[in-house]
Amino acid sequence: MPYFDAASAAPLHPVARQALQAALDEGWADPARLYREGRRARMLLDAAREAAAEAVGCRPDELVFTPSGTRAVHAGISGALAGRRRVGSRLVVSAVEHSSVLHAGEAHEAAGGSVTQVPVRRSGAVDPEVFAAALTPDTALACLQSANHEVGTEQPVAEVAEACRAAGVPLLVDAAQSLGWGPVAGGWSLLAGSAHKWGGPAGVGLLAVRKGVRFAAQVPADERESGRAPGFENIPAIVAAAASLRAVRDEAAAEGARLRGLVDRIRARVPELVPDVEVVGDPARRLPHLVTFSCLYVDGETVLHELDRAGFSVSSGSSCTSSTLTPSHVLRAMGVLSEGNVRVSLPTGTSEADVDRFLDVLPRVVARIREQLGVPEVEIRPASTALGDAESSLVVDALGRRCPIPVIELAKVIGDVPVGATVTVLADDEAARLDIPAWCEMRGQEYVGERPSPKGGVAYVVRRVS
Repeated sequence: MPYFDAASAAPLHPVARQALQAALDEGWADPARLYREGRRARMLLDAAREAAAEAVGCRPDELVFTPSGTRAVHAGISGALAGRRRVGSRLVVSAVEHSSVLHAGEAHEAAGGSVTQVPVRRSGAVDPEVFAAALTPDTALACLQSANHEVGTEQPVAEVAEACRAAGVPLLVDAAQSLGWGPVAGGWSLLAGSAHKWGGPAGVGLLAVRKGVRFAAQVPADERESGRAPGFENIPAIVAAAASLRAVRDEAAAEGARLRGLVDRIRARVPELVPDVEVVGDPARRLPHLVTFSCLYVDGETVLHELDRAGFSVSSGSSCTSSTLTPSHVLRAMGVLSEGNVRVSLPTGTSEADVDRFLDVLPRVVARIREQLGVPEVEIRPASTALGDAESSLVVDALGRRCPIPVIELAKVIGDVPVGATVTVLADDEAARLDIPAWCEMRGQEYVGERPSPKGGVAYVVRRVS
């Protein structure tokens, strides 16, 4: 069964498995003790730290191991903010950061601080000049991921790091998705990573803090891990994490080129095989193994279930696959279609045959779901040359119905009004705010805007222009 969700968790690398088994026999003792078992454990921990630091591009004494990547992010943000509290309390982040960064920002706001979210382009990348403009004199810390976990877009870290340096603001980089592919370029100040993203065991994160960065750990004092990650180190897992990071780096150039070719095939073929698909994310500046696309007139949850039944494990940022019933914050920030969203992230070793079979299965899955939902013909009937008027406008009541139904109902009736007339869709599904404008862009119609609906929810107005 092809596993296509490496961006969530990569399969355990064979080197990690070997290192873990060996370290279970040698690294079980307390590395703080001076007897031989403790010294042996300390040697393993120090060697793992040196290997990880070399991969990250920092000094060994700048790097600590944490119980997870999320804990590394939280410790890095809280420690850097506390260390620079005299400067100010503003935290600047991109709008597409991982939820661990956004949750840390929410906690900071609850404690009286402020958070500025920098918008992104439709590709998912920030504009370095816009990011630089957000660095006010009271900014204590800035955060920017190296690459996005949902759409794969690489961020201009080097340019933003230079802007942060000029403003005297430390930059924390969440490198969880990219660290297995190579070091992060640019003069970052803090960096976080997570072992299960590169084929290491779950439960190991890392946090690097450059010398000279003001940092005050916000945990009770502890003698372990420089006081930044208290508690007994899981040495076998740490050893396996460092060993696998070194191993995947050795393979990164060749395997990255091979997987990029497979992803290029998916990016090119999916729009040819499936009508009304939007491939999202930067087509060039992206991770080599990840691609995200959204399909009109289907819901992501059903697509995922059907692909799972066909033997493919993928993920989605659609609202119907989340407990909050709202689209992914990444897709919202990018302003792209969210319904029918599918993220494919290929693990090391993925075969061409697996990708070819996926491309064979996907069109049939989407077509079957659209047929079940009663999707109309995708081509809009030729337009009348006469312009419409107020009387020829239509109102579609989709209140209480989840996407993609509001968009399907819009597609059914847009051909019933002449050019210049409008269709107003009443909907109370949050995804409609994103998907109706995206539908308009894909289908060549004009999105007029939204207003409160007297019946509840929101009225989305679309004008037929072709």
